[in-house]
Amino acid sequence: MRTHARRRAALAAVTAAVCAAAAAVAVQLPDRSGRAPQHPDRTQPVAAAAPSAAAAQCTDPEASLRPSTVDGPAVQRIKARGRLVAGVDQNSYHWGYRDPATGELSGFDIDLVHAIAKDLLGDPDKVVFIAVTTSQRIPALEQGKVDIIARTMTINCERAAQVAFSTAYFGTGQQLLIPRKSPITGFDDSLAGRRVCAAKGSTAETQLKKNPHSASVLTVPNQLDCLVRLQLGQADAVLTDGALAAGQAAQDPSVGLVGKPFTTESYGVAMNLKDEDLVRRVNAVLEEFRRGGGDSPWMQAYRKWLAADLKGITAPPEPKYRD
Repeated sequence: MRTHARRRAALAAVTAAVCAAAAAVAVQLPDRSGRAPQHPDRTQPVAAAAPSAAAAQCTDPEASLRPSTVDGPAVQRIKARGRLVAGVDQNSYHWGYRDPATGELSGFDIDLVHAIAKDLLGDPDKVVFIAVTTSQRIPALEQGKVDIIARTMTINCERAAQVAFSTAYFGTGQQLLIPRKSPITGFDDSLAGRRVCAAKGSTAETQLKKNPHSASVLTVPNQLDCLVRLQLGQADAVLTDGALAAGQAAQDPSVGLVGKPFTTESYGVAMNLKDEDLVRRVNAVLEEFRRGGGDSPWMQAYRKWLAADLKGITAPPEPKYRD
């Protein structure tokens, strides 16, 4: 028992240290070379456009704009600057995280950003990475701090009225992460009287507001903060996307997923509503990212980062277009 307690305490300390480091670093992250790129020449925020009629009516938020390689104002802005500015996570294991072995940002979302940068600028490393919390993803786009958000961001109607999404690049659903010996059985009445943690501004927080199952809800800035709370015994469960929870379980074998996903959600790359040409260009990149069957860049990234913990996925989601 003492050995197990010491192990859990050590895991919590390591994870807490990662969180503290993430909070302490400069918002602008270094590129693969280890050098912090110069801040982009973008002093004036790009105001968000008024929600389009399609977004307001929102019959299918996953339907995006058809691909195009035409250089419109947003693409020209990025090319003139010489860098793509991407809002990402740096503590979501296998999605967007700082690899302790290399010091580089790594993960599925990071590979996708590099693919977009290569298409736009001819060099996958011409990226300025900006670390953003879950709740700051939309404000970062509305205020012109980033060109894109590639941070496991679920496409839904509420968000589609505020930002523009690419086509879906990954499918997931809400699921609970718990200590392996917990009596919690799923997102049900077994949560009554328990403490459930979710990231502020996440779809998990929205689900808990709809039906907390008599649990008390704890919100934190980032998903990894929830794992720390779970390890320290300050939370009894974490509600998040199953794709993210699988990464957290891979970090700490004393926790695991319980129950089946009870929502159907898709991740998309988010952009400012005004940047329609950039949306079309990113969708063109995603078409190439999916192309090639089992040898596609998408499947290669899946096998590299996700297959060990998210088994059985044989293809990327099919794109949907509205025009």
